[in-house]
Amino acid sequence: MIDPLSIASALAEKGIVADESQQRAIDALCVLLGGERAYAGRLPYQGVYCHGLPGRGKSLIVDTVYALATCTKRRLHFHQFIRDVNRLLVQAPTSDDRLGDVSRAWLKGIDLLYFDEFHVHDIADAFLMGRFLETALACGTRIVLTSNYSPRNLLPDPEFHERFEPTIERIERHFEIVAFDGERDYREQNDAGRTTAAEQRFFAPLEGTREPLWALFGEYEAQAAVHPTTMEVAGRSLPVTAAGRQLVWVNFDALCGAPRSHLDYLALAERWCGVIVDRLETELLKRRDVLQRFVWLVDILYDRKHALFIASDRPIRAALVGLDGAHDVSRTTSRLAEMQSHGYASSLGLVRKHVAAHSREAID
Repeated sequence: MIDPLSIASALAEKGIVADESQQRAIDALCVLLGGERAYAGRLPYQGVYCHGLPGRGKSLIVDTVYALATCTKRRLHFHQFIRDVNRLLVQAPTSDDRLGDVSRAWLKGIDLLYFDEFHVHDIADAFLMGRFLETALACGTRIVLTSNYSPRNLLPDPEFHERFEPTIERIERHFEIVAFDGERDYREQNDAGRTTAAEQRFFAPLEGTREPLWALFGEYEAQAAVHPTTMEVAGRSLPVTAAGRQLVWVNFDALCGAPRSHLDYLALAERWCGVIVDRLETELLKRRDVLQRFVWLVDILYDRKHALFIASDRPIRAALVGLDGAHDVSRTTSRLAEMQSHGYASSLGLVRKHVAAHSREAID
């Protein structure tokens, strides 16, 4: 049984005391998860929708509660979900409700579903997500969503927003909606003052970055030689400066300047646990398509707790200020701040070369 005291204790271990809005979310989540699945039909709501500005602790709170939940559960990032469901739709037999059939099969056995950074910008995704949520609610699945958008601001495109309103109304009817309106930005203040040169992940300007990047690659790869080659990622060619078992080193123009989708970055994150992005000319970020791809890249690497190293002509976060050519740039800026922190570094799966060698000796 999840209760506020156990959550407060788990947060205290991270040095966090919940603010007022976070406590409202904790209370709502305790009600939602306070019984077995059969009890869900008697709850005042079937889901909790947490929304607010980037860095206000939405994922922090829900991740903490999710870790304590003992029911059958699944946590997903939006891009991964869209890809997986589309793959299942291609394979599914024809029926009058193929999306509903796929959704029910996908949900089988899942008591708690957690979507982190829920957003809808595309009408095709909106249709898919609307039918999926309808099916999940009908199946009795308990759902937690975190988002930078209030329900009414989902799919903000005026051309399509009206078509998503039935789903918005369904969310408002079946979810407890909690606005995270605290002043503190947890990502901006994470480990304030503790970042040192030894932890540097973002390099600017470009002059003089070659040697540090070479040293960085060699620190994590047993074979430190850098050999340019071409890899296949999500069915598309990707020229790389070097590729090891843990890290891939690639120029920004090849990674985000060429026509690619979030599927490329999902495939990248499934193959490597860290990416070195080199020669990032920040002027390119003024192109909407390039900026959107960069947002996707950061989102996917952050969600997987993968490492991101960037060499750019200007400090990358400063270069993003004032850019609004893509969705969710403010979230990207906030996430880049956290990706430089000690806390984020401690969660990475990267293993330094000397540590890996020590582990092998221990096994031998």
